[in-house]
Amino acid sequence: MPQSGVAPAPRNIKPLALAPEPAAAPRRNLLGDSPPADLAAFHTFWMQAPGLSPSTGFARVPPRGDAGAALMVLVPAPEAGDGETLLSGPEGRLLANIIAAMGLDESRVYIAATLPSHTPMADLAALAADGMDAVTMHHVSLVAPQRLLAFGAGLGPMLGASGDHALREINHAGVKTPAMVSETLSAMMDMPRLKARFWRRWMEWSATV
Repeated sequence: MPQSGVAPAPRNIKPLALAPEPAAAPRRNLLGDSPPADLAAFHTFWMQAPGLSPSTGFARVPPRGDAGAALMVLVPAPEAGDGETLLSGPEGRLLANIIAAMGLDESRVYIAATLPSHTPMADLAALAADGMDAVTMHHVSLVAPQRLLAFGAGLGPMLGASGDHALREINHAGVKTPAMVSETLSAMMDMPRLKARFWRRWMEWSATV
């Protein structure tokens, strides 16, 4: 029988095995076996412990304030120009105005960030899943504030929130702290309408806690 010039289809070809997906990196225990026992120890840990900061181009900046604060303010990270003082630039000036309008003395406010150094475009959810949420929650428990205000919609995972559920309180080690999450300070500077929305939410929230 004449050959058509087309090779016959090979038989018994086994499908190529798919390469296994790489295993997820294990969650890190950033606090170690002996977490800081008080704020003084935490501040030293914050400034020196390896692995806390994903950014290498900016210096670490300490939080400021005292334990038992009337309000703890949490932001994603320090400002780009921060040196020894957290939020020493435009965001800090906006925050100072907000605190004054709330009728609070700044000495009664504890100001902190979830990351030690300025970190542009930080993936907060990924960093939280990698262990920074435990660091943040431990920080909050050491401060033991009466209320917590987080500037940054992406801060929920750092505070134990999951999915799209709105964070209304933090429950850590049996202690419940009322919490409110708002837009970032930089977003409010760029879009004044967000300031109005923040104040509406603040008035409603603060009247109930």
